[in-house]
Amino acid sequence: MNYNWNWGILLQPEPGGAGSYLHYLIVGLGWTLATALAAWVIALAIGAIVGTLRTTPLKWIVRLGNGYVEIFRNVPLIVQMFLWYFVLPELLPRALGDWMKQIPPPWGSYLPAVLCLGIYTSVRVAEQVRAGIQSLPRGQAMAGTALGLTLPQTYRFVLLPMALRIVLPPLTSEFLNIVKNSSVALTIGLLELTGRARAMQEFSFQVFEAFAAATVIYLLTNLVVVFGMRTLERRVRVPGLIGAQQAGAH
Repeated sequence: MNYNWNWGILLQPEPGGAGSYLHYLIVGLGWTLATALAAWVIALAIGAIVGTLRTTPLKWIVRLGNGYVEIFRNVPLIVQMFLWYFVLPELLPRALGDWMKQIPPPWGSYLPAVLCLGIYTSVRVAEQVRAGIQSLPRGQAMAGTALGLTLPQTYRFVLLPMALRIVLPPLTSEFLNIVKNSSVALTIGLLELTGRARAMQEFSFQVFEAFAAATVIYLLTNLVVVFGMRTLERRVRVPGLIGAQQAGAH
């Protein structure tokens, strides 16, 4: 079977009349980034708080944090997406639930997608923040106490600044994951990059060109993120910190 490649399809107008198919995909990239960035703010904020609380001496807070992580970590992302979109409006007070159902597209799909991705990724961030704090030498917390700092002040000024530097590489991976996981939002009607690539192949029947173009756009986007985060890692790195810890482990 011979496939007739037609890369010129990317420059042909899409049925909506808003521009070429390439422009159609780039608009989808905009929705992908808008979804991923908003979800990342939620994930980083909640994940940092939950991860920090799981290292405190308060056992009941640790149990609550552990329960939060286990619930959202062990349910598949696509199931959570459907729960946020279809089930949550039914569980809310009627007026609020009806308001959510009546949000016009694409915002009616965007809001549940952001909440779902943010909560789902927050448990992974929480695990990494917890591991980062627990990897620090115990002497750092003791030094904070010796200086007269309270427990919250010790976390704020001593432990968290160092822990976040240590976990910056895995946090980069999580940000890349949240960009890629945003493609699941097409199942609830959000036309992000993958959703638009699928629509393009349905309109034009050029399936390989549509998804090859989407693949290249994802790749270039993630490469920009990787180089940007590596630059940030070099700027905030504490010389000798990780190397000293690795040497101590041996």
